Amino acid sequence: MFGNAAPTPNAADAGFARDMQTHHAQAVEMAMTIHRGTADEQIRALSYDIATGQAAQRGEMFDWLVQWGLPQTGDTMAWMSGPDGHDHAGGTGEQAVLAAMGMASAAELAELDAATGMAADCLFLDLMIRHHAGALTMTEAVLERGSVPRVLQVAQTMQTNQGAEIDAMESIRERLGCTG
Repeated sequence: MFGNAAPTPNAADAGFARDMQTHHAQAVEMAMTIHRGTADEQIRALSYDIATGQAAQRGEMFDWLVQWGLPQTGDTMAWMSGPDGHDHAGGTGEQAVLAAMGMASAAELAELDAATGMAADCLFLDLMIRHHAGALTMTEAVLERGSVPRVLQVAQTMQTNQGAEIDAMESIRERLGCTG
């Protein structure tokens, strides 16, 4: 996959692979929740694309860590605090880390699971737009700090695809008349 001389991953490569697996797991969960419940065909198609695409990427990132001989878990988002003092993660503490990642809280996930109809669709769009925005912060950081070409390529693809998905979700929100 990497040729004869595989690049040595740095902290950003490994941290990105770990944290993005967690991030993608929640996106897959939210996407499958709405996929099962929505009557909106555009949301159904988008949620399917999110779930399948991010599940595949999670598998690839898991494999990177296996190939690199590194553990699957570590200090969440620690790789985003740089030696220059610039903190891409947006602060310390669990709430700040979750906010920087765009992650939904347990209460928000429960609310999504219980919601129906347009309320569920709008909540999903709000949560997933925020979630994708968090991913963009993470991809920007690994693009600045990463060293493994495949990691950088996947991060760039995520940035492009999730940016386009944010645009699509904002358009759907407008079509549905979601507020908030």
